[in-house]
Amino acid sequence: MTAEAPVSVHRLLAAKALAREAGQIAKRRFLDRSSFTVGFKGPQDYLTEVDGEVERFIATRLHAAFADDGFIGEEGEGRVGKAGAPIWVVDPIDGTSNFARGAPHFCVSIAAVLGRQVEVGVIYDPMVDELFAARRGGGATLNGVAIRAATTSDLKTAIVEIGWNMRSARDAFLGLMGRVVEAGAAVTRGGSGALALAYVASGRRDGYCENHMNAWDCLAGVALVREAGGYVSDFLAGDGLRRGAPIVACAPGLEDALIATAAIPGLAS
Repeated sequence: MTAEAPVSVHRLLAAKALAREAGQIAKRRFLDRSSFTVGFKGPQDYLTEVDGEVERFIATRLHAAFADDGFIGEEGEGRVGKAGAPIWVVDPIDGTSNFARGAPHFCVSIAAVLGRQVEVGVIYDPMVDELFAARRGGGATLNGVAIRAATTSDLKTAIVEIGWNMRSARDAFLGLMGRVVEAGAAVTRGGSGALALAYVASGRRDGYCENHMNAWDCLAGVALVREAGGYVSDFLAGDGLRRGAPIVACAPGLEDALIATAAIPGLAS
């Protein structure tokens, strides 16, 4: 067993179990729409009390299991870990706008980061019971079965998801979408960046681009795409963990074409 094994293997098992439990909490609340209220953190930035409930559940469990580890959560749960220990990065419900509006396309996203490496990435979609999981050097799976990125090599036959948020200027988003469409790709948007990256890892999508993502939205997906043999830009090259960064992920045969077509400023490849 290598020195890294306790970091990746043990935490992978914990993340998979927690993602399933947390996902079932979210699913129960989703199916009982009278059990929560919908608010906004900002324009088009949905929030429900379920987000905080699920994040606290995950944070408490992880602290009990790995007391030295740090924690960064979308809803504000945070903990400074011991120097040299992994940091957990969690989005309790990615796709909150879908969750809030009754659309069953959302997920729990859990990643463990050590330095500039994503050691573990787990994404669980409770509505269809799909658990995507990866550890560095250990491959990527969907419900325990190995997955690989698509073999697509031409944007004219590709399906590319484009992420959107209010942090990026309207013209930046429209420009990105326009360039990808002009290159011949079919464009879609599902409202969950984490699931979009999981879909790239499993070959359901050929690519994903966004001008800016936060770490909790994408780090689990970064691990999945890399371990599934796909290309993903170096999200942690700068201060992506704290401030977020742009991202491009795709089938390996589309790497050069999609990077050139997206032309996102500040992209670290």
